[in-house]
Amino acid sequence: MATQYIADRDHYEAVIERIRSAKSMLWIGTADIKDLHIAKGKDSEPFLGLLSRLLKSGVEIRLIHAKEPGPAFRDDFDRYSNLKITLERMLCPRVHFKIIVIDGQWVYIGSANLTGAGMGMKSPSRRNFEAGIFTNDHALVESAMEHFDSVWRGEHCPHCGRRQYCSDPIK
Repeated sequence: MATQYIADRDHYEAVIERIRSAKSMLWIGTADIKDLHIAKGKDSEPFLGLLSRLLKSGVEIRLIHAKEPGPAFRDDFDRYSNLKITLERMLCPRVHFKIIVIDGQWVYIGSANLTGAGMGMKSPSRRNFEAGIFTNDHALVESAMEHFDSVWRGEHCPHCGRRQYCSDPIK
């Protein structure tokens, strides 16, 4: 078992690099999502490019986020046509957790949103101060998956209290 405390740039080094190697499933829960860019060889690409490739390779991807992303994200989203068809996406205004589950084997639980300042390639002077745990501890992975999945299933929707802000409430 490996459990690692990660801070600041470690989010990029540990979590994004592990996401690149996802084989079967990737669940991402974040309050905020922006036009995050990651390294691709000597260049960079939108994180959505990586998600597009993972989907093409058969990885199931679920994304829960709390608010609609900005125009730069939407422009990049439109560049990858398979995202519209195969990316499972849910908007939940109450989501504030940051959970990333990779292949049901690894989980990130922490403070970093899926943004450049949280997880991306920003320089040290432009990054957020972030902290989290990255682990393959079975109990933590299972607990995080159940928490994520309870939101995905709409378990909390009947008594949410924010239904008027939800674009697609589960009945």
